[in-house]
Amino acid sequence: MNDPADLLRAALADLVDGLPPRQAAQAVERLIGTYRGDTPTDAPILRDRADVVAYAAYRMPATFAAVRSALAAFADAVPGWTPGSHVDVGGGTGAATWAVSDTWGGSRPVTVLDWAEPALALGREIAAAHPGLRDARWQRSRIGAALTVDKADLVTVSYVLNELTPADRTALVDAAAGAAEAVVIVEAGTPAGYARVIEARDRLVAAGFRVAAPCPHSAACPIVPGTDWCHFAARVSRSSLHRQVKSGSLAYEDEKFSYVAATRLPAGPAPSRVVRRPQIRKGQVLLDLCEPDERLERRTVTKRHRDLYKAARDAAWGDAWPPADGDRVDERGR
Repeated sequence: MNDPADLLRAALADLVDGLPPRQAAQAVERLIGTYRGDTPTDAPILRDRADVVAYAAYRMPATFAAVRSALAAFADAVPGWTPGSHVDVGGGTGAATWAVSDTWGGSRPVTVLDWAEPALALGREIAAAHPGLRDARWQRSRIGAALTVDKADLVTVSYVLNELTPADRTALVDAAAGAAEAVVIVEAGTPAGYARVIEARDRLVAAGFRVAAPCPHSAACPIVPGTDWCHFAARVSRSSLHRQVKSGSLAYEDEKFSYVAATRLPAGPAPSRVVRRPQIRKGQVLLDLCEPDERLERRTVTKRHRDLYKAARDAAWGDAWPPADGDRVDERGR
């Protein structure tokens, strides 16, 4: 079993086996409110091993799935590029490092920065199951104005900005921009999470980065503030702990997230991006797209578009459009 997703799932299952279910559920319920909230904190949220195990078991699969989805879109925009080094800022137990490894494979120097020592300790423990992460460096660091980020090809920042004050968010994004060739930022797929991503996106563009994903351009987002927000979804298999906390019977859930992947490298963003779940109707598919000319448009693809119609029926929320091998004769779906 060498697949990073499978290795991570097995390592987390072993962790949960050693934690009383009631204690895990109580810790998760408290952490959910904290991580989904919008109140910055100046102290580590993960206080002890019980907190960290509960967090890892409950949140790592979702964080892995969201970051992996963002990285896949980025990798499509920079084909042939592989990061030679990776720094994960505010990485906690290291879900993003697993996602990077799953995206590009191989091994590279990896540094995880976080201010919660229990999280770093558990991340190091879990990473022992992955050959490519066994030599990762787990470093305690205050994530804020005094943050120093070592030079790296790739810097990831996932589900961190919501914990910081506006000044610390600015410092973090600027530090990442000054250190990396590529920066990928992921936040919760809420209006507030989207707003934090847009704020970071603007700073990265101002620093000379170009947006590789999800946007098909580096200009201003066409969404009018307060009217909507850009977010996507990644499917996550539910563990027994997920089902216990949410009292649900489904074997999966969808993790909603917003993200930006920006780079100083040459990049080919998607021609357009599907920004809502496609609506499949009799003989037609409705696609809500973010376009390269800085606007949102709904396109209707019908059976008369032949191969493009087949591609539209297979299109998923977050996909590039049109597909690279699709019918390019009438790719506007008209």
